[in-house]
Amino acid sequence: MTIDAPVTKSPGAPAPQGSKPRAIQWEDVALPAWLTGAIGVIGIIAVWWILAATVFSNVGPGGVQAIPTPLQVVVEFFDTGWEFYAKNFGITLTEAGIGYLWGNGLALVLAALVLIVPRLEGVVMQIAIITYCIPIVALGLLLTVIVPIPTAGQPSTTAVFLAALSCFFTTVVGALLGLKAADKASLDLITVYGGSRLTQLRKVRLIASLPAILNALQIAVPAAFLGAVLGEFFGKITVGVGPAMIAAQQALNSARVWDIALASGAVALLGYALLGLISRAVAPWSKGASR
Repeated sequence: MTIDAPVTKSPGAPAPQGSKPRAIQWEDVALPAWLTGAIGVIGIIAVWWILAATVFSNVGPGGVQAIPTPLQVVVEFFDTGWEFYAKNFGITLTEAGIGYLWGNGLALVLAALVLIVPRLEGVVMQIAIITYCIPIVALGLLLTVIVPIPTAGQPSTTAVFLAALSCFFTTVVGALLGLKAADKASLDLITVYGGSRLTQLRKVRLIASLPAILNALQIAVPAAFLGAVLGEFFGKITVGVGPAMIAAQQALNSARVWDIALASGAVALLGYALLGLISRAVAPWSKGASR
């Protein structure tokens, strides 16, 4: 009785005759990230165009097409001119930038103060929660009465305040989480050598908290821009993204309304992406950053 040894198939050997090749599945196709993003954008534009030309072609007040086609939006953008958008977005970006610096600066100072004086953590967190829970609409109406009306072309104090308020909470929470994530062994080493809480903050906590703080600052960019736009609705100003959108709505110019809305989203996204690049450069060891 003889026993045949099993035949081992080498990796490079051709497939036996009669066997069918494995069918390619969708899971096997790996597309680049930029290509999938481009396909998604093209798909959204196609669906938008079809719906605007069919279902929503006669929807709108006064017989005006409320949802214009992408071509109408592009034509209106160039007809309006670059100066219109530069003037209005320049004021709003100034308001958002000032509010961004004030809100995030105050949040970082309070977060650092909590690490030096731990008893203040409850007070600081209560302040942050209150600022997050206050309705912006109600606060905007109060500021309209308290804050003086700015001159034409000047930033609105109401918009600056709401921009700062919009990014305060997220930065406080993110900074505290990051500052508390420092390595305990490193903190104990500084304590053994006679270092104070301030020394721990400078030597260990700030470096350890950079990824969390930068993520909070990144999220604060679109929040500050949104707060500035909302503040312009209450600030009684004539120049800015908010007044420009109100004027376009009152004129029933739906294409310009969409232009301003899409441009606002693009500006917020650009600021978010810019802070993301800065985060990768400053803290390349953070999660998700490429080397």
